[in-house]
Amino acid sequence: MATPVAELLHLLDIEPIEVNIFRGLSIDEGRLRVFGGQVAAQALVAAGRTVTLGRVHSLHSYFLRPGDPHHPILYEVDRIRDGRSFTTRRVVAIQHGEAIFNLQCSFHDDEEGLTHQDAMPEVPGPEALEPPGRPMSDSGVSPGGYPEPHGLEVRFVTELPWARNGELHDREQLWLRAGGSLGDDPLVHAAVVAFASDLTLVDSILQRHGISPDHPAIAGASLDHCMWFHRPFRADDWLLYDHRSPVAFGARGLAQGALYDREGNHVVSVVQEGVLRIRPGVPFDVTGLPASTTVG
Repeated sequence: MATPVAELLHLLDIEPIEVNIFRGLSIDEGRLRVFGGQVAAQALVAAGRTVTLGRVHSLHSYFLRPGDPHHPILYEVDRIRDGRSFTTRRVVAIQHGEAIFNLQCSFHDDEEGLTHQDAMPEVPGPEALEPPGRPMSDSGVSPGGYPEPHGLEVRFVTELPWARNGELHDREQLWLRAGGSLGDDPLVHAAVVAFASDLTLVDSILQRHGISPDHPAIAGASLDHCMWFHRPFRADDWLLYDHRSPVAFGARGLAQGALYDREGNHVVSVVQEGVLRIRPGVPFDVTGLPASTTVG
């Protein structure tokens, strides 16, 4: 039986079917739509497999339509530019003849230059934290963890997303890593972090309101996803993911995140906007929110 991390690597090992065209499959987990982090990671791999110089340093993407998890996704790569220091690619993910995702990314051969960063937040190390168990019912807890089925290990520093009881928090912090060796290809490590970065980022918008991600009154989806890869890193070593939401208005919320390695190096930055609608007719108690906070 394949290990979860082997299944994750298989998911990212998209199939070349023609020059600049790749095909990817989806995780079979009963979803109604394809997980956004999967599409972003597969599109990044498609772009990277057409590049010979440098490592990815940024990506900017839009989620256009929900993906169908029961059908393959085609990734068409446009080789926009091959420069001496920077290489640019555009990738369109297609299903049923329509674009579901658009990504533009840039690769750079590292050069000498200025170096600085803000300090990593002071938090307990992953060894001091317990693996999370996701509630399955009022009487039991699943010990399998979240999101272990995706080949990742996580340790939450802050309150578990599904255990919120109305308390307001201004940030979410967790340690994450792949649950096994990923080899030495930097593109694979970048793709795994792209995959993982979409798992909890929008949750930080809800956390400002003390709302659980599975609250029945909330219908949410990612609109876009941007990442900057500052330094080399390994996604099979622990990374601290620190993220928060500075603003939400008009059914849209913005989330910002940073990933740090164990030595405190700021290795990746992430920004995402999500749409979060309040379903009509579903009871939604907003009492206790501060006067400066508006929901909906």
